Amino acid sequence: MEKASKTNKVLLSWSSGKDSAWALHLLRENPRIEVTGLVTTVNEEYQRVAMHGVRRELLHAQARSARLPLLEVAIPSPCTNDEYEARWLAVMSAPEVGEATTVAFGDLFLEDIRDYRERLMSKVSLGTMYPVWGRDTRELAEEMIDAGTRAILTCIDPKVLPREFAGRSFDYELLRDLPEGVDPCGENGEFHTFVHSGPALHEDIEVERGQTIERGGFVFTEVLPQEPTA
Repeated sequence: MEKASKTNKVLLSWSSGKDSAWALHLLRENPRIEVTGLVTTVNEEYQRVAMHGVRRELLHAQARSARLPLLEVAIPSPCTNDEYEARWLAVMSAPEVGEATTVAFGDLFLEDIRDYRERLMSKVSLGTMYPVWGRDTRELAEEMIDAGTRAILTCIDPKVLPREFAGRSFDYELLRDLPEGVDPCGENGEFHTFVHSGPALHEDIEVERGQTIERGGFVFTEVLPQEPTA
């Protein structure tokens, strides 16, 4: 009788955006992988997902919809790299990590970021995995959209995108309108997203757009839980 393959227990670095959501979808399609939880960096002063600017309550709504436990890495604002690493390593060494041996990331092609993550996770003897690494980002963006991934641009870099892109839906119209040189998945930091529907989630998260503001050199559009109708 053939011996059963051992299941690899994996934590997923969850940004609240489309790339990590698609990574979750792909990981779940692999019968040899068990995703045991999500890990998210949260700004402890503003109670928001770091960089994406997503409210913590919506992050928790995503975790509930994904039906996975959530580990939060709380970081101060501002945060030095030494403090960032210390906070991450403390959470990755906590009992809540359980039997996970690997942390998966939704990175696409930035070699320096990948190298950094591998060095950091090796300090707590955790391996790394990159489910969407190396994909053509235009094809990947279209694949996400075709599969029903629905996301909102919560943060944009106004140095490369007009302010009006903040708050737009991640869809074919957006891909058509992106200026030349902007990555279709925003992998160079051009934009960040919040996923509210798609194959990674069991239930849609009903949201609405709030105000758009500029802070710290970036433009953010608030995403709010949708108010119930009377």
